[in-house]
Amino acid sequence: MADALWILLLALLVAAGLVAVRRRLPVLFWWLVGYPAVTLRVLTTYWATMDACGLTVPASAMRRATARMVGRQAAPVPPRRSLPLPTASGLVMRLRMAAGQAPEDFNASADRLRHAWGAHAVHVRPTKPGRLELRLVGWDVLADVRPPRRRLRTEPLTLPLALREDGHWHVRDFRTVPHELILGATQSGKSVYLRNLLCGLARQPVALIGIDCKWGVELAPFGPRLSALADTPDRANDLLDVLVDEMEARFRLIGMRGGGGPDAVLTSDVWGLPEKARPVPVVVVVDEVAELFLAPSKDDEKRRDAMVTKLIRLAQLGRAAGIYLEVCGQRFGAELGKGATMLRAQLTGRVCHRVNDETSANMALGDIAPEAALAATRIPAERPGVAVVGDSSGGWSRVRSPHLTLDNAAAVCRDTSNLIPELPRLDTFRPVVPQPPAAPAAQPATRPAIG
Repeated sequence: MADALWILLLALLVAAGLVAVRRRLPVLFWWLVGYPAVTLRVLTTYWATMDACGLTVPASAMRRATARMVGRQAAPVPPRRSLPLPTASGLVMRLRMAAGQAPEDFNASADRLRHAWGAHAVHVRPTKPGRLELRLVGWDVLADVRPPRRRLRTEPLTLPLALREDGHWHVRDFRTVPHELILGATQSGKSVYLRNLLCGLARQPVALIGIDCKWGVELAPFGPRLSALADTPDRANDLLDVLVDEMEARFRLIGMRGGGGPDAVLTSDVWGLPEKARPVPVVVVVDEVAELFLAPSKDDEKRRDAMVTKLIRLAQLGRAAGIYLEVCGQRFGAELGKGATMLRAQLTGRVCHRVNDETSANMALGDIAPEAALAATRIPAERPGVAVVGDSSGGWSRVRSPHLTLDNAAAVCRDTSNLIPELPRLDTFRPVVPQPPAAPAAQPATRPAIG
């Protein structure tokens, strides 16, 4: 009797320990329990599951003839698969599709495969004609997102900003997607995404420029690393004039390089120039873009139209000149005025956090993937930081940025202030950074008078 009690107590302790590991260390729990259990379930039920999901094809003529010889009926054949290989957040199998099958068939059955195999999610990705990758995710990886323990290998102007729901990191590549639109309501996580972006760029030789017409309250903490900051509409208009001048000067530099003689290497952008002659990349962050579009009076309308025209020029031509745009706001719609839709068309990268209305989600994602706009409207308010990321190719995914406090982000910008590049045109827009108060000098100790 005592032995049975000890065995029961030991089993309860092991179960309690596994529950604690599952909550606090989901990766360890997956390797200890999740991966062996799911792999065994996949291997033992693969044929039946594929048949139930309609992912099998009739047997070949040779298989049917062999079955008739032994008096049996040839069963439908599922796609050939590899062994389930473990990943950091689940497992992956590579399938060879049968004749007549397409990746869309597996996408349509992804939810049924998830329930059949007890996975959190199933993602399908074509790898080459006739082959695809079936990735099972063991748990909700977006529940607790932390920065990667080891820095991912990235090239200049590429940043891992958020974790995707399939376990991969969403990497922001400015040279592939030069301009981006970031939307999100208050407390939706938009500011955290922007902090991760600015801190990642602050560690690289990049000129950071901020336009924040709310008197700089959002971007002022990053002032030590900014090459320029405009905090009013008038200053923003002047700064955009300087940026357009800088872009035109870079195009003249590219043109001079192309006409340098028969032995000159032709190029159409700054990245084809020699490294010593290549201008430094410039990233312009426009926070609360709606403030630029608001025009209470006719004079403000003229200024608004001028600023929108300059932003559109930068978006259309800035990529070749090494000038990139990050446009942020709570709302972005056609009602903001002339040029809003044209500007949005140039912002091929889209990040939509929780928004207050369906119109903003459609404005951000509706023109590239209507189902992505629907997914953005379903982001719960209790999960700040979750967003839907899409691009002009039509692909999209749910992501979540690791939490980064404003104090830590400001500290990174202070520590990297020595990386601010030299751009004389922007000197007059350099933000004034208040110096920390000096510690009071210690007073020498005095002896009390005697007598």
